Amino acid sequence: MNNQLATFDEIERFDSIIDVRTPLEFAEDHIPGAINAPVLSNEERVIIGTMYKQVSPFEATRLGAALVAQNIAQHLQTLFADKPQNWKPLIYCWRGGKRSGAMTSWFNLIGWRARQLKGGYKTYRHHVLEQLAELPSHFNYRVLAGLTGSGKTRLLHALAHCGAQVLDLEAIARHRGSLLGALPGEAQPSQKGFDSLLLQTLSRFDSGQPVFIEAESKKIGQLQLPDALMLSLARADCISVQAAMDDRVSFLCEDYAALFDTPHILKQQLSKLTELLGRQTINQWHALIDTGDKPTLFRELLEKHYDPAYRHSSHYLYPKLPDALPFTFYPTAPDLQSEAMRLLDMLQR
Repeated sequence: MNNQLATFDEIERFDSIIDVRTPLEFAEDHIPGAINAPVLSNEERVIIGTMYKQVSPFEATRLGAALVAQNIAQHLQTLFADKPQNWKPLIYCWRGGKRSGAMTSWFNLIGWRARQLKGGYKTYRHHVLEQLAELPSHFNYRVLAGLTGSGKTRLLHALAHCGAQVLDLEAIARHRGSLLGALPGEAQPSQKGFDSLLLQTLSRFDSGQPVFIEAESKKIGQLQLPDALMLSLARADCISVQAAMDDRVSFLCEDYAALFDTPHILKQQLSKLTELLGRQTINQWHALIDTGDKPTLFRELLEKHYDPAYRHSSHYLYPKLPDALPFTFYPTAPDLQSEAMRLLDMLQR
């Protein structure tokens, strides 16, 4: 048996977790807290892979070994130069193969107590999926439902400031979860990265306390929510967040103002509704963008698109919505924490 191997269950025993995959692989997803110390760069991995297929496995392995040795040497002189003799790192690559094996062997020759994660990143990914299939069912959710612009996200943040447990899926997904939900200048994480962040958040919750969450569809932007979470939300009690139309429009003028900074992108997004709403309506909206008339555009978007879409889908996703606790909310109020406390007081009665 290889005494340099460690299982995922032993991860807490190590001082550091080192991911030796390429920066691109690391950026897609990694074990929380891991340090990226690639033994092959993005470009080097492509070169080795191409050589393996087009030249020979032997030549590819020989060149790969030389590159790995050079990169490990560089890390020893920089990233790990200050590590003490009793340092105990856990090292992993994609599936516990040559890349992590090489660094583990060198570190043990130096005298560190290094171990290689059995199964590599694939073991961790299996753990994430296994947990997300079961952990969401442990919590008692309170779903904030309501029409677009009613300020559900602001209420969620205010509840968090009041000490309530909050699962902000849109923050984790980096997307507001609607046609115009993309955050300016921000890309969404990969599906794997989103899953890891979601599991980290769920793992910190106390199952004895309610978890407030905003009503979402199965997808937030390009990311899928776990089936177990959607099933738990379908069974959850709902809070109907209600706001006046004028307040909703004012809220959107504040929260979505940045959309007008890139009018061509905003027009492209709205054009996706042409088949549903007709060319005449879309052309009118484009004209409102040209004149910078935010209030009129957002009011029409609510009346003609968002509100009908919400009424069509929300009862299907959240069966308990007809029995929801109504809560009148003022999304542009100066003291949102007082608003959140008012809701918490209502729930305790």
